[in-house]
Amino acid sequence: MQAAHLLPADQAPAPGPDAALDERGVWEEFSRPLLQAAQAGLWESYLAIEGMHCASCALTVEQALAGAPGVREVRVNGSAQVARVVWSPGEGRPSQWWQALRRAGYGALPAGDQLAALPREREARRLLWRWLVAGFCMMQVMMYATPAYIAGPGELPADAQALLRWASWVLTLPVVLFSCRPFFASALRDLRHARVGMDVPVALGIAIAFGASTAGTFDPAGPFGREVWFDSVTMFVFFLLSGRLLEQRLRDRTAGALQALMRRVPATVERRREDGGFERVAVRRLAAGDAIRVLPGEAFPADGVVLEGRSRVDEALLTGESTPLARAPGQAVVAGSHNLASPLLVRVQRTGDATRYAAIVALMEQASVDKPRLALLADRIARPFLLAVLAAAGAAAWWWWPQGPSQALGIAVAVLIVTCPCALSLATPTATLAAAGALARRGILVRRLEALETGATVDTVVFDKTGTLTTDRMGVLGVRTRPGVEASQARALAAALARHSLHPVSRALTAAGPTAGVEVSHVEELAGRGLRGTLVTGARPRALRLGSAALCGVPDDRAGEQVHLADEQGWLASFRLDETLRDDAREAVARLHRQRLELRLLSGDRQEAVQRLARRAGIATATGERTPEDKLAAVQALQAQGHRVAMVGDGLNDGPVLARADLSLAMGEGAPLAQAQADVVVLGGRLDAVPTLLAQARRTRRVVRQNLAWAAAYNAVCVPLALAGWMPAWLAGLGMAASSLAVVLNAARLASVPSGAKAGS
Repeated sequence: MQAAHLLPADQAPAPGPDAALDERGVWEEFSRPLLQAAQAGLWESYLAIEGMHCASCALTVEQALAGAPGVREVRVNGSAQVARVVWSPGEGRPSQWWQALRRAGYGALPAGDQLAALPREREARRLLWRWLVAGFCMMQVMMYATPAYIAGPGELPADAQALLRWASWVLTLPVVLFSCRPFFASALRDLRHARVGMDVPVALGIAIAFGASTAGTFDPAGPFGREVWFDSVTMFVFFLLSGRLLEQRLRDRTAGALQALMRRVPATVERRREDGGFERVAVRRLAAGDAIRVLPGEAFPADGVVLEGRSRVDEALLTGESTPLARAPGQAVVAGSHNLASPLLVRVQRTGDATRYAAIVALMEQASVDKPRLALLADRIARPFLLAVLAAAGAAAWWWWPQGPSQALGIAVAVLIVTCPCALSLATPTATLAAAGALARRGILVRRLEALETGATVDTVVFDKTGTLTTDRMGVLGVRTRPGVEASQARALAAALARHSLHPVSRALTAAGPTAGVEVSHVEELAGRGLRGTLVTGARPRALRLGSAALCGVPDDRAGEQVHLADEQGWLASFRLDETLRDDAREAVARLHRQRLELRLLSGDRQEAVQRLARRAGIATATGERTPEDKLAAVQALQAQGHRVAMVGDGLNDGPVLARADLSLAMGEGAPLAQAQADVVVLGGRLDAVPTLLAQARRTRRVVRQNLAWAAAYNAVCVPLALAGWMPAWLAGLGMAASSLAVVLNAARLASVPSGAKAGS
């Protein structure tokens, strides 16, 4: 590997543990160039951040990375624990990011590195152990605290009470020293850097409650001897860890899909040598034109076409298509899909970043670090709110101090704990990430999480026609025959002739009729007119013609039909062809109607063809002969009338209107992945993704509103109670933990998409 030659001479990689990151061949493995003209020369890199424990850590990491040389933009998703860094290789180097993160108290690994999963797995195990220790100790401490709650005045001897307090103190120590470590570490890191994070009031409340309870245990006659809060501390920590454990499981279920996707391409593959044998080589050594053998159970490492063999492939994670697909010689396979049945010999066409798989990973990476508007607003509100919490706790302690230090500290602890804005910060990101992950598993990639907010407000859906409502092939809609000729016989004769041509019309006729038992010879293709040949099946040969009205001598009343068939006796049959409507188009349109959405069809095709297709699909308003500029003007006019417009296109020539629409969806296969304007990319090209997305967006909005309303109502009710001294510390801890648990569990409902979801679902 060579050093990053784009760096100035005075910024050559410095020796140290991170120096290897500055080699171009290394940082290119977790980076890619930005292709937009306004960002020429810039790259984007993805880092897996270590040491994040709460939602406010995302802002801290962003600030640390933003100060590194050459960094232009930083986005951190706290739920996914992934950072996206836009930077200039000519002004800085990646090793400086690692140094900045270490100074802020965090670590990182390249998000493309297979080892990125190991720290997360270790952290998940540690969190589980911390939760188990807290739960076990909580149950024991609660058992020892019960006599103090149920005993009447004077019923519990002083020595028995002291023994129970000492036993509780011993059992609380593992909770404070082990289970609480993430809270204390995060709080100390924040305080060292003169900032207030989510864990500062939590750690402060735990420390004060445990410290005062310890003082009361060691000196029962002292100012803090009246009451101890070991049960409150252990219960608060247990429920807080329960919320974080559920949040982690939800995060792993959604953001973990990205890691699973990135690990689908194998490290090695069998490549055919010149002598016909096979050798196993690293995937990065593949080039276009190589022939590789993919065994059953292996993933395809590159895009290509099958040369030999027949098998079935699983493209579920890439396209959302759950049914294995048959693959035979001449058919395409894509990187990241799995070979299921038998070995295939594949000719490599695209490798590395040029594959469709790499484009999908890029879209998922971008979505995983995106933040919707509500999440950004919550981040901005959280920090001043935390300062207000600390001020309120201090004021409460000062106000209640004349009533006794023990009571004053108890109220201050209750205020610190009950007002922790964990639920507020979790309300939006957990819901949107869960919803986006569920959609991704269906082959619907949300490039910008803000699209889920926008999708919930859409009232009008505008469709493009060709490539969106229709497939790339034509179909036979009807057959008219002369008397005495069966329609099936006419289809078979036409198919027998058409199979000798590659014209789209010929392909449609071939697919429409069986050719078994029908043989045609001496077939000649007449440019612009059609086909003619000799039917050799039957008692005697017959001359057949297939094509235009002039070629087939079609009567005037049938000349408007598109394709005709004739024999020596004259006109034999006429076939009416049209574009093939997607299989799920009618059902998708019906679902959108049930969602009470206004539907429109805009197309550049002839008005008659557009109207005919709209009737078949069930769309009432359709306009044809529209240029891309006309489509853009139509969408702008709808928006001027107050409509919120979703545009569904094929991503080929709809760039301006996709960019203008409030919500844009690109349908299709490879082309939409290169469409930078779409908010959502539908990998499998299925139209039912449109109503599914909009229904999921409405569900997400409802869940986010529920979460925010719950967080606001909880604080509005509990803060005055805590300040008034009517909420003990144990109840404050239970309430705060319960509010976070409620938010996470409510958001977890979005981790699956109901089948056939309708409006309001």
